[in-house]
Amino acid sequence: MDNLTHSLVGWALAETGLKHRTRKGLAACVLAANMPDIDVFFGWAPWAPLATHRGFTHGLVGGVLLMPPLLAGLLWLLDRWQCSRGATFSSGLAMRFGWLLVLCYLGALTHPLLDLQNVYAIQLLSPMRETWFHTDGLFIVSPWLLAMLGLGIWQSRRRRDVRPARVALAGVVGFIALNIGISAVASHAVPGRPDRVFASPEPVLFWRRDMIWRERGRIAMGRYDPFGGFAAGEPPVADAMDDPLVRRAATATPEAAKFLAWSQMPMARIARQGCEATVTFGDARFTGPRLSRNFNVAATVPTTGPDCPRQ
Repeated sequence: MDNLTHSLVGWALAETGLKHRTRKGLAACVLAANMPDIDVFFGWAPWAPLATHRGFTHGLVGGVLLMPPLLAGLLWLLDRWQCSRGATFSSGLAMRFGWLLVLCYLGALTHPLLDLQNVYAIQLLSPMRETWFHTDGLFIVSPWLLAMLGLGIWQSRRRRDVRPARVALAGVVGFIALNIGISAVASHAVPGRPDRVFASPEPVLFWRRDMIWRERGRIAMGRYDPFGGFAAGEPPVADAMDDPLVRRAATATPEAAKFLAWSQMPMARIARQGCEATVTFGDARFTGPRLSRNFNVAATVPTTGPDCPRQ
C-alpha cells in the first residue's frame, strides 16, 4: 500500500486512545506503520532478503519481531536527549518504554497486513522461505480506505472522542474482508485449472476485478464483476519461459536474475539479430500478457546456427 494509507492506519490506531499511554505514542504508531518500507534504501545490499522489496523487512521475523524494538529504542533515546536539553511536553504524559514498545509492535503489524492485500504481495516468511503471499483484497491506493481513515481521525480529534477512530478501523477491517471474499469468488470463476491467479481490484469500483492467470505456460487476462459475472479477454499468450534462450538469459545478468526472483508471473519476448538474441522479461501482473508496458528487464545472449560460432 501507499505510505499515506500506512500513516493514516497508524494515526487512527493512535487516536483510539493508545497515544495517551506514553509520550511519543502517536509518533510510535505512525513511524512503526511505515517502518518496513525502509527496505527501499537497501536495494544494493548483498543479502537478497534485505535487498528484495517486501522481503525481510515485511516478514514476520524482520518487520514484526525484530524492527519494533529498534524503533522504540530510537524514540526513547530521542526523548532522553530532549529531556537533557530541558524540553517540556505539552501532553503532560510520562515516558513509559513498555507502552512505547507495545505501540511500535502494533504499528509494525499493520504494515504487512495491509501490503498482503494487493497483487504485489509480500514474502511473509522471509528469510526462511521466499514464498510470496497475497490476498488481492485492495488496490495499491484505495480511495475508500483513505476516506474512511481520514474521516475517522478528523472526527476523533475534533470531538476528542476515540469512537470515530475505532469505527473507522473496524470499517477498514470489514472492507478488506469483503474484498478478499470477492477476490476468492473471482479466482474460482477463472476457467480451466490455472496454477496461479491474481485478482486485482479496481481503485474506485472496488467490486470489479482485473483477472490474470497462468495455465500450462500460457497467460490470459479477463474481468470479473459480481453483478455481471466473468468475461475472458484475448486468447492466452505463451510465457516463453521454457525456451532455451530464455533460460540462458535468466541468469545472464544480475538484473535479470533479481527481476525473476521477484516476478511471480514472468514472461519473455525474444528478439533475434545476427548471432545474438535480446530477451526481454516482464511480469504479466503489471505489463499484461503481451509485455505492452515498460516495466521490464532485458538481457542479451549469443545464439548458435550455421553462420554463428558455437559459444
